Amino acid sequence: MPAMHEIDYKIFGDDMQFVEVELDPMEAAVAEAGGMMYMEDGIQMETIFGDGSQQNSGFLGALMGAGKRLITGESMFMTVFQNRAQGKKRVAFGAPYPGKIIPVHLSEVGGELLAQKDSFLCAAKGVSLGIAFTKRFGAGLFGGEGFILQRLQGDGLTFIHAGGTLLQRDLAPGELLRVDTGCIVAFQPSVDYNIETVGGIKSALFGGEGLFFATLRGPGKIWLQSLPLSRLAGRITAASPMTGRGGREEGSLLGGIGRLLDGDNS
Repeated sequence: MPAMHEIDYKIFGDDMQFVEVELDPMEAAVAEAGGMMYMEDGIQMETIFGDGSQQNSGFLGALMGAGKRLITGESMFMTVFQNRAQGKKRVAFGAPYPGKIIPVHLSEVGGELLAQKDSFLCAAKGVSLGIAFTKRFGAGLFGGEGFILQRLQGDGLTFIHAGGTLLQRDLAPGELLRVDTGCIVAFQPSVDYNIETVGGIKSALFGGEGLFFATLRGPGKIWLQSLPLSRLAGRITAASPMTGRGGREEGSLLGGIGRLLDGDNS
């Protein structure tokens, strides 16, 4: 494992945060494409295969890293921001939607973290981004968020994003917490992750929480979010007057009258 770059940072904002990373000469940070907010003169961008942690292992290692990212649904490429100037320079990365940016020192959580694939924002160069499969097929089939998680490994600093309000909790050995699958941001590998069905047919059909929820059993740290991106997108879509071709009331009497009053005869 290559040496991690020791980076300094500041997090700005409240609901729409961004993180500013300070890089010493030749230090670098790695981020998803499109995450950069601004960078100072002297920082150079480079698009790479995979996550950049295996650049010393040649093309085959880089190709394997890119393949792992492709399996998780991410781009095969990432962007490295390296300070090529003489003094300290700064680069900033913005959160994709309202929420909180969480700095995690991987060395303080055992060197490994499992995260939802959309939660990674950026990291010190040298942090490895791999994949992890849930232990049980049921979790993958019914988990709602997919059974492939991102595995962040190393001893450096990484930044993950949680939608809405963040909850960080330490689960005691054997302690069980039932969670909406989309509300999981990250957890330590020591936490057992599984999927359970909602008890009772009435709760499943009319409870509004779906048929399945996740169970997290300690010991270990977990990070939860109050506003998953999927929930936010669903609410925006449901509230949009342009949902579908003719509005939210497509096919209803009310929708037909509304289109007639608007002069829409299509």
